[in-house]
Amino acid sequence: MSRSKIESNPTMKTFLKAWGVTIAIILAIILSYFFLWSPVIVDGHSMDPTLADKERLVLIKPASIHRGDIVVAKETNGGQTKDIVKRVVGVPGDMIRFDHDKLTINGTATDEPYLANFVKQRQTGQLEKTYGAYPLTNSLTANDRDFFVQLAQNSKAFTTDSIGQTTFQYYVPNGEYYLMGDNRIISQDSRAVGTFKRSDIMGVVKFRFWPLNKISFIN
Repeated sequence: MSRSKIESNPTMKTFLKAWGVTIAIILAIILSYFFLWSPVIVDGHSMDPTLADKERLVLIKPASIHRGDIVVAKETNGGQTKDIVKRVVGVPGDMIRFDHDKLTINGTATDEPYLANFVKQRQTGQLEKTYGAYPLTNSLTANDRDFFVQLAQNSKAFTTDSIGQTTFQYYVPNGEYYLMGDNRIISQDSRAVGTFKRSDIMGVVKFRFWPLNKISFIN
C-alpha cells in the first residue's frame, strides 16, 4: 500500500500508529531468530557439571569460534545426525596433547578449570556415586547409568582417548575443530568421531535462560 493510500485511509493510519512499533519489534525478533540466534536444549550429561541435562541455552549463530567456547555442532555417527553441545579444545592447526589429565596445546600447558570438580570426584571415588544418582529419563536407561558408573570405576584418568589411554595427542587439521564434552569419561566427542568442520558448527552458546535460578552468561 502506497503512502498516499495509507494517509487517505484513517483506519490503517490508526492501526499503524497503535501497533506499528510492536509489529516492527516482532518482525525483528523473527528475522533475528532465523539469522542471529536460536534456543538450544542440552540433551544428556556430557557437559556436566558445566551444563546440565535439559537446561535451555541461547546460541549465537554468526559468532567467531575460539578455544574454550561452548558450541553446538552437527555430529554424524552411524548414518545418524544429531545436534550436540561441546567445548572447543582445539582450533585449526593446534597440536593437542593429554598426559594424565594435563593438557598442552602447541607445547604450552593449558589449564581447564571447568573440569576441576569432576576430576577431584574421580580421584576421591565420588564420581561413580554422582553418575549413579543420575535420574532415569527417556534417553537415560538404568543400563546406561550402570555403564557410566563402570566407566568411572575403571578409568585411569578423567581424560583418556577412545581406547582408554591416558596419554595421547592429536593434530587439528586446517578448517576443523576438536570438540570435547566437559564430562570427559562419558562424553562421545572428537576422540571417537574426529574433528568437526566449521560448516558443522552451528554457533556459540552465550547465555543460559533455564532454569531460572541458573540464568547466566556462558563464558
